[in-house]
Amino acid sequence: MKHIHIAIPALLLIGLFSPLFSQQEVYITLKEGVPAISLALPPFIARGPSVKARDAAAVIHQVLSTDLSYSRIFSLLPRKYYDYIRPLDPDNIFFKDWESIQAHILFVGEITGNEGEDIVFEGKLYDIKGARFISGKRYQVPESLFRMAAHRMADEIVKTLSGEKPIFTSKIVFISDRDGNDELYMMDYDGQGQTRLTFNALRDYMPGWSPDGKTIAYTSYKNLNAGLYLLNLEAGKIAAVSTRGTNFSPCFSPDGKRLAFCSTMDGNTEIYVADSDGKNIRRLTFNDAIDASPSWSPTSREIAFISDRSGLGQPQLYIMDAEGSNVRRISFGGSYHDAPAWSPTGDRIVYVSRVENIFDLYVLNLRNNQIIKLTESNARNESPSWSPDGRHIVFSSNLSGSLQLYAIDYDGANLRRLTSQGNNKLPDWSN
Repeated sequence: MKHIHIAIPALLLIGLFSPLFSQQEVYITLKEGVPAISLALPPFIARGPSVKARDAAAVIHQVLSTDLSYSRIFSLLPRKYYDYIRPLDPDNIFFKDWESIQAHILFVGEITGNEGEDIVFEGKLYDIKGARFISGKRYQVPESLFRMAAHRMADEIVKTLSGEKPIFTSKIVFISDRDGNDELYMMDYDGQGQTRLTFNALRDYMPGWSPDGKTIAYTSYKNLNAGLYLLNLEAGKIAAVSTRGTNFSPCFSPDGKRLAFCSTMDGNTEIYVADSDGKNIRRLTFNDAIDASPSWSPTSREIAFISDRSGLGQPQLYIMDAEGSNVRRISFGGSYHDAPAWSPTGDRIVYVSRVENIFDLYVLNLRNNQIIKLTESNARNESPSWSPDGRHIVFSSNLSGSLQLYAIDYDGANLRRLTSQGNNKLPDWSN
């Protein structure tokens, strides 16, 4: 097997940004049903005659605009609104102008840089109603990281204004056969930057991120046996967790201390847990039925899973404590459920259910036990995984004919396709 060193692009920007001024705490409480924050994002100002600076201004503005719109936290003002007020002067903000076009927040971006040099991207946030500066950031980046600079700025805007966990520098790991064999790949949250992670003649399967984003647990068919392995992204090294029996569905606990997975090492498909480094394996379930697909709660105190222990041969959803005790059933309808994924907010579980041989995604609200159908098609929709903020879900579907990855909001809105090459499946969204 060929091992490679993998550098996460987001890490390359660390140390290259700095606050322009001391930040004032401005948090906006966001609830379902509350209108999005009206945000003005006028075209960025390119300083100097450099073509590179103008190109960077256009690229970074476009990516940042897409990020903020996708968040569902912000509603970006239409560009034509800016024609109704005087031109932007970054050194003298006329707050009444921006208030007149109903902006609540203003973001001002400036790009400087000469040909052959890194560009400097500065961004400043303003509270229009309060007529005050909120915070600013500065990034110095090469051309290869223009998109990453925009993602980092979008993360900062979300953290500053909402306090929520941002998603724009998060990654999605998945399986693709685009190069002739099922291998691990990684991409940005928006489908850009698709990168191959493993290079072998073996079939790789079911990847799962560690909370710190440094390790991926996955199944690989060495010697025709489905073993469980850990890929260290920084060192490019692979370590075995379990090679006895069939091992699959790895899931790290959010606190980073444990790794749950399924295995037939004792003959039956059961759920096991190990330390995060793959050592100290312990069995959690003891049942003649099939217990599979573990998913940790955000507190790392409980595990959702599927089991056909009801005796009807119909897998249902269950929850147990992290030590395997206090098992209780939480689904009571349908003939087949699979792949539960606990939301980062702790109040929802998304899962796959088969109805009349059609596989769709459903979301169970744990607060009121209400279920909503997330997808509605004759396609096979499977393998859901939540975004870090709990607002979006990535999943695989043959909606377009071949198996591809899609993202959808938690309420079924804003479906978008992320992949196109080969067949792509089994995504897992990093924290």
